[in-house]
Amino acid sequence: MNPKCKTYNRKKIVIVFSVCFLALIGLAARLVHLMIFESEYYQELAQDLHERERSIKAARGKIVDASGTVLATNRTVCTISVVHSQIEDPERVIEVLSSELGLSEETVRERVEKYSSIERIKTNVEKEVGDRIRAYELAGVKVDEDFKRYYPYGTLASKVLGFTGSDNQGIIGLEVVYDEYLQGIDGTILTETDARGVEIADAGEERVEPVPGNDLYVSLDYNIQLYAQQAALKALEEKQATYVSILVMNPKNGEIYACVNVPEFDLNDPFTLNTGVDTGSLTDQELQDLLNQMWRNQSVNDTYEPGSTFKTITAAAALEKGVVSLDDTFNCPGFRMVEDRRIRCHKVGGHGTETFVQAIMNSCNPVFIDIGQRIGVEDFYGYFQQFGLMSKTGIDIPGEAGTIMHKMENIGAVELATISFGQSFQITPIQLATTISSIINGGTRVTPHFGVEIRNSEGELLKRFRYETKEGIVSEETSETMRYLLEKVVSEGGGNKAYIEGYRIGGKTATSQTLPRGTNKYIASFVGFAPADDPEVLAMCIIHNPQGIYYGGTIAAPVIRDIFENILPYLGIEKTEIPGESEEEV
Repeated sequence: MNPKCKTYNRKKIVIVFSVCFLALIGLAARLVHLMIFESEYYQELAQDLHERERSIKAARGKIVDASGTVLATNRTVCTISVVHSQIEDPERVIEVLSSELGLSEETVRERVEKYSSIERIKTNVEKEVGDRIRAYELAGVKVDEDFKRYYPYGTLASKVLGFTGSDNQGIIGLEVVYDEYLQGIDGTILTETDARGVEIADAGEERVEPVPGNDLYVSLDYNIQLYAQQAALKALEEKQATYVSILVMNPKNGEIYACVNVPEFDLNDPFTLNTGVDTGSLTDQELQDLLNQMWRNQSVNDTYEPGSTFKTITAAAALEKGVVSLDDTFNCPGFRMVEDRRIRCHKVGGHGTETFVQAIMNSCNPVFIDIGQRIGVEDFYGYFQQFGLMSKTGIDIPGEAGTIMHKMENIGAVELATISFGQSFQITPIQLATTISSIINGGTRVTPHFGVEIRNSEGELLKRFRYETKEGIVSEETSETMRYLLEKVVSEGGGNKAYIEGYRIGGKTATSQTLPRGTNKYIASFVGFAPADDPEVLAMCIIHNPQGIYYGGTIAAPVIRDIFENILPYLGIEKTEIPGESEEEV
């Protein structure tokens, strides 16, 4: 053989061998990389291929009132799913599921015939329906039990409690504010399958049990809330009003016992309008706007002109500045000219000569215009800030509205006059209730709230909520004087329809026009508290757009009287002997 040929073949063999050797080294290196450095990744892929995972919803924590009544809990429901690779008789599956679930055959067929590891047909199915479907023993049909939020009392405190979505997460109200405590940790069911996705019969299931959410304990009291809601509904119907709001709270610590805004809505059916409006002709956006309006908590989310109830704050500011005393006298001819504006008193002929005490009892606008002028723009604005009116209360309900007020440099003589008796600016009901609480409780600004504490499902205390307070809003002397004045309003003045024999009650009435003026629409309101010398409960009623008689002292004060007659004994507030009367007369 030619020597050149031998050399050529030898080189060829070396080249082929070298290439093969390098390829083997590369394959070995790749194998080492896959087996060592990417083993976890491919292990997860293999696990995903041979395991099918189904979630188990965790039970959401309960919402429990001050008396231990459960206001929000859970109901067992089912999730119906299908596994395409395991279905043996698709037509039978389609027939049963469409019939039992109330779905069209087209909808069910689309999901049954879809090539996926698991396809959800319907969630939140009543347990009875799920049990019936399970009894058919249809291959490839899975019935898993989970939880749906349930509200035992339907409309009670709907705009406070709020509700959850299909994923069991809070949407509005306390449900969303305390969602992090209420929601649990979902569990899972793992089943092993072969390469075709068919479950291995003898492999069994691996379960990761869900962890239930914690329970929220609130200051709301079922009995007080129920009675306040009944009183509000009665006023709504009798006065054919647009809506009625009632707040009942503890002025010493800010705990809210009741918050009613009727008409309320059904928490177990929150996407159905409570107005009876035909939704068929509405666009999706129009329907959503109406739902948002239905869900609004008017006591927190909406502002209004408070009217004469605000005279409580004007009087406190005047006492704090020292520009008025109880013996000061004023004259009311029935109006007061401010620049070119004639601002009338509600008593056309005027009150004539009256003291400061009589002026607040009579709710006299001209006198309060004079008092506002004595305070002055700069100081009045300063008291707005001192009393906390220029910031939000911090209540634990989402969407709290802020005060709508003129800039100080834009407040002229007319604006100062109207502000002094509660017009030309807007605040929320909860802001007014909180501010008046600080004026009558000795001068402490409290944070209104519902949340009290968090406990686990065994009742063990996990967290107690603390709320900010601010001392020195007014002096103790001013607070004591305001309690005296407001008690006179009820015992002898315009708030006399809130009077209850044997109880010392303070309060203030208001009647204001809604904006725009001249539409003959009014807001009647009354805020009261008891006992007047040491207030333990404060209540407010606001009636929007009442028909017929619309004066706050005539239609709102009796609502608070009826509420107090029922809840004061319930709260352990006893009647006191009236001075000058014998024990038998009492």
